[in-house]
Amino acid sequence: MIEKIERYYLEINSIENLKNKSAPSENFTIKEANKNNFDLNKFFYKQIGKKHQWLDRLAWKDKNWIDYVSNKNLKTFILKNKDDCVGYFELIFDNNDCEIAYLGVLEEYIGKGYGGFLLSKALSIGFKNANRIWVHTCSLDHPNALENYKSRGMKIFKSEIFKRKAI
Repeated sequence: MIEKIERYYLEINSIENLKNKSAPSENFTIKEANKNNFDLNKFFYKQIGKKHQWLDRLAWKDKNWIDYVSNKNLKTFILKNKDDCVGYFELIFDNNDCEIAYLGVLEEYIGKGYGGFLLSKALSIGFKNANRIWVHTCSLDHPNALENYKSRGMKIFKSEIFKRKAI
């Protein structure tokens, strides 16, 4: 069976356009992850991605993960509620651009507004070192993903449809 997937590319070109979403409570913190701890990126990628068919990194060996997180242009941030991990995002900086490579919250936190807060923080942090932030999402991601990006002030600049064998 062949499935049709819609992919959207979104961008935001000024922090002035950011529609911030505040923290759900004061117990939430966002901190940059230690570059030597590739297991965090691997954990979040697998746990968040399993529902959304994130497949490209599943075959990676530890060396691939180590090489990836060692990239000087990559920054990973972890959202915590007290000591509990809630979600993460990865930012890749390239000249004046910043890509949100991955962003998501763990399943038990979905639908509670944490994604909007997490995205607000990703955009705020991204604008410290970039003039444009972009991301792509698709119809395999959480149903609220596209609306979350648009609600924070991002605009679609490209869309496409592709087909692949259903998994």
